[in-house]
Amino acid sequence: MNSRFTPFAVSLTAAAIFASCARTPAPAPAAAPAPTRPVTPAPQTPTDTAGGGGGGRGGGAAGGPTTPAAPRAYNRVITPGAITRRGMFSTHRVGDRLYFEIPNKELNKDQLIVGRYAAAAAADPNLPGVGGANYGGDQFTDATLRWDREGNRVVLRSPSFAIVADTSTSVYNAVRASNYAPIIGVFNVETYGPDSAAVVDVTRLFTTQIPELAAIRGTIDATRSFVERAVAFPDNVEIEATQTGTLPAAAGAAAAAGPRPATSVLAHWSLVRLPEIPMMPRRFDERVGFFNIRNVDFGTDEQRSAQRRYITKYRLECSDRREGNLCYPKKPIVYYVDPATPANMKPWIKKAIESWQPAFEEAGFKEGIVAREAPAGDKDWSPEDIRNTVIRWLPSTTENAVGPHVSDPRTGEILNGSVRMFHNVQNLARDWYFTQVSALDPRVRTFPIPDSLIGRLMEFVVAHEIGHTIGLQHDQIGSSTYPADSLRSKTWTAKMGHSPSIMDYSRFNYVAQPEDGIALKDLIPRIGPYDKYAIMWGYKPIPNARTPDAERTTLEQWSRMQDNTPWFRFSASNDFGGFGTQSEAVGDADPVKSTGLGFKNIERTMGYVVGASTHAGEDNSDLKELYDRTVGQWATEASHVATLVGGGTVQYKSGSQPGAVYVAITKPRQAEAVAFINDKVFKTPMYLIKPDIAARIEPSGMITRINNAQTRVLTALLNDGRMNRLLEGEALATNKNSVYTLSGLLDDLRRGVWSEIYAGQSIDAFRRELQSDYLTQIERKLEPPAAAAAAGGGGRGGGAGGAAPTPLSDDAKSQLRGSLVTLLSDLKKASGKGDRATQLHVLGAIKRVQDILDPKK
Repeated sequence: MNSRFTPFAVSLTAAAIFASCARTPAPAPAAAPAPTRPVTPAPQTPTDTAGGGGGGRGGGAAGGPTTPAAPRAYNRVITPGAITRRGMFSTHRVGDRLYFEIPNKELNKDQLIVGRYAAAAAADPNLPGVGGANYGGDQFTDATLRWDREGNRVVLRSPSFAIVADTSTSVYNAVRASNYAPIIGVFNVETYGPDSAAVVDVTRLFTTQIPELAAIRGTIDATRSFVERAVAFPDNVEIEATQTGTLPAAAGAAAAAGPRPATSVLAHWSLVRLPEIPMMPRRFDERVGFFNIRNVDFGTDEQRSAQRRYITKYRLECSDRREGNLCYPKKPIVYYVDPATPANMKPWIKKAIESWQPAFEEAGFKEGIVAREAPAGDKDWSPEDIRNTVIRWLPSTTENAVGPHVSDPRTGEILNGSVRMFHNVQNLARDWYFTQVSALDPRVRTFPIPDSLIGRLMEFVVAHEIGHTIGLQHDQIGSSTYPADSLRSKTWTAKMGHSPSIMDYSRFNYVAQPEDGIALKDLIPRIGPYDKYAIMWGYKPIPNARTPDAERTTLEQWSRMQDNTPWFRFSASNDFGGFGTQSEAVGDADPVKSTGLGFKNIERTMGYVVGASTHAGEDNSDLKELYDRTVGQWATEASHVATLVGGGTVQYKSGSQPGAVYVAITKPRQAEAVAFINDKVFKTPMYLIKPDIAARIEPSGMITRINNAQTRVLTALLNDGRMNRLLEGEALATNKNSVYTLSGLLDDLRRGVWSEIYAGQSIDAFRRELQSDYLTQIERKLEPPAAAAAAGGGGRGGGAGGAAPTPLSDDAKSQLRGSLVTLLSDLKKASGKGDRATQLHVLGAIKRVQDILDPKK
């Protein structure tokens, strides 16, 4: 899971960032005290690899492995003073060295290693560019592993599962040859255990610059890096080591701070055996929003290579214990509450975890997900241990939370899904709640707000992030599938909420009005109908299906439920201009109506800003923050209206499903949207302008504040992709009069932005600034700055997330020039009218338009 901050983000990698809070490094077990001094590595010998692949006697020279020395006697390597833990591998700490004793049965097995910080130093605000702004639980690496023995060497490789084929097919040999796994390290066998298990020195994997595993991206100093702890369990091995090094040289302004000082981190690696009996994966369907893994299968009979995508999900299997129609899982999904969580937040986090239980009941599981406290007194329990899924609380000023997960790259089985809560997400949620519903909830009109309210807001945040950890993407289309009028109904919101999915970026119900009497608890999102449907679709067992393909008939039937229930539909981003998948939107089935209602609440909210954010003895920084965020909320709501122009609805469909996937918005609705923007957005919103607030927070800046908010909407309207779609819609229409055209948009926009010159009125300073920005926007479209031109034009083109920008067509540029020609004529007619400031502004605009049309003059 962000150019503008998009809180509640999620990573899409199979092994993603883990939740953790910065903490004092966990003490080693009593039997294995941590070193009290930096460890000096053993000197390199001619048998060391260039990459430090193995400690002790090394694993080969820089030019390639040499013949390894004969293994020594076991008791000469694993001496009586060794600290040993038995598990998947036996781990031995002998002085400064760490040895793995690898049983033959663990060779050539698929494993996963995930590296996360157990403790790290956040960025120092007094030293720009110094420190990595890392926190406990941040991920720094993940890799697949496979150990194999070749004579008296152990080779560690990182296999890929990107291309596959059934082992019974002839093409399998070609696929295998194309999957030659890169080598991470080569280790001499130091000795053999009693059962012929190879013993290798792996110290350097964790204390030197092994790119695949390093916790520091600069240069690691081995003299200041050492293993702290190693604990073995039946299915995993947990290692902690201090790494010290220097980051790459700073660039730009940060270079002025001088050479970067050393950075030390306590790194934690979880080495886990992937399930020996892989979970049967479930095929991905774009109609239901799960994260997914993918590979290319060359062993099918499709007469081509076939891309296969499988959803990421936990393995839930029914036990014999039942309650009615529900079964208790053999192994429920367990979430631990971080012991470092503020005490007043712990009950709300538990509620967030268990709020997902009804969704798993839809899939047939009783208590499919449960909340637990971290076990007290268990010295081997660690929040970094990959077996433990933890809601981590991080002492960070970052206003965010994330919910990534780690999955088996072969099947998509989720192995761990930890939520990371940055402390200041409380501030963000509080401000959001204020700007959106303070007109409805008096509790938020005075800061600090009650613990019961901030706790409920954190429950919402945690529940959203848990959704990501159990496999769900953002469902941004959800809020557009409810009728906008229903969001003002007490009975509807009590039963359905104001959005069908907590995975939508639909925060708080700003459409509701004070007179509607909506219950305060129903202003906040909760697990909704889509969430229950999606968990059912992804997790419900399908009896007698023994292969992923055998499930597809049933899955197709479940997907078709969307035909009759719109709020079961999914889309993370709408290829058709973004309409219906707007971030931070409420009631976006009808953005014009919903934004108009939202503006009424914002006008009310402006009266509460001062009272909520000013306190005796405090400065005015909170006042400025809350004022700016309220204006920002206004701009966000205004921007939703722009998505109607050149936009359309989307319902993903399979090949046998009738009907269009993309349907354009009608001409009257698009024209209505532009009229609303001209009247309610581009006309100066005087209720946002508060001279009394400005006098306390700044010497100047009000024009810029309002202009920036309006320009967000102007930029959205003149998006390159939007203008191109309007041209294409006109080209494909059988009835040209039935479509809203680019020329129609440009005419409506020109008349709205420059309305004063047609009415013979004076133009105030706010409008003059907007009109100047209008000319700047068009100028940049016709003559893009060098950087924008190299990037492929202005804007992202309205494509789906991450899509390449759509260059503005030459036809669109011609229409923009034509619109300026018309404006030039109209400006000349208006010259000399209005007050002196207006006259000068019009003369300046005439000169600017002439220069844009003929830049060589």
